[in-house]
Amino acid sequence: MVTPLPLTARTDLAHGGRWTSLRAGGREWLWHRPDPARAQVRPGDPFVDAGGLEECVPTVRGLPDHGDAWSRPWRRVGDSEVVDCPQFTLRRRIRQETTGLLADYQLTADPGYRLLWAAHALLDLTPNACVSAPRGTPTRLFPEAAPHLGRPWPPKSRYLTGHWPAPHGLRLDRLGPVDGSAVGAILTDCGEVQVTDGSGTLSFSLHADPGVPVSLALWRNLGGFPTASPYRSIGVEPMLGSVFDLAEAGPSDAATVPHSGTLTWQLRITATGSPPQRPGKAQT
Repeated sequence: MVTPLPLTARTDLAHGGRWTSLRAGGREWLWHRPDPARAQVRPGDPFVDAGGLEECVPTVRGLPDHGDAWSRPWRRVGDSEVVDCPQFTLRRRIRQETTGLLADYQLTADPGYRLLWAAHALLDLTPNACVSAPRGTPTRLFPEAAPHLGRPWPPKSRYLTGHWPAPHGLRLDRLGPVDGSAVGAILTDCGEVQVTDGSGTLSFSLHADPGVPVSLALWRNLGGFPTASPYRSIGVEPMLGSVFDLAEAGPSDAATVPHSGTLTWQLRITATGSPPQRPGKAQT
């Protein structure tokens, strides 16, 4: 029987506010890659991939690498978690509901400030896992996909747009085993996604004010990254914006802080699956 499962989260405020656990029905959904360098990072350092869920803002790729928030200590203010960055302050409140978790975000900055944000969630998934999103969703492929398309990448193209689940013939909904590939994609105007692995399903739903671009980033690294010591990692990342690098964002590709100086959005995460079995009584 598939049923909604209570979902719990843990965060590490001292180390970038990273979500270190997302647990439901006895299963840990977040993937981890221990790296001692993660505890020593300072603002401006290259990204250290330790897994979990990182708050990437105001960019994902580009500079600063994976944004400003992941490399700074956060602090608790009442029931919220807060980080102060040079150009903005981000406040996050995570609430447990009967059907899952609700994370409320509030970013304050000068009116007109442009940004990307991604809940950079790296998930612990088997090769049989699949991602479900509305069929036909416009999906942007980025240049690392070029070797897997069977044709040259068009000159000066920042991305190619196709349609989910197989933009330009590259099927992305099946995650698969290690095959030496690494592909980044963004499903534009997509606020809901489900990840199913075995009997469990994790669902993300992202809501923002009208006019704020809402997307879903997918990082399907099947042992193709990094070049020197590749590993397998799967990122399913609700985001504001529709490109990875803020420096490459067109007029409608990034979120903009309104005249009030405050931008808000909500991320809801739910889990369903088979409840863990209780040990039976000993047979006599």
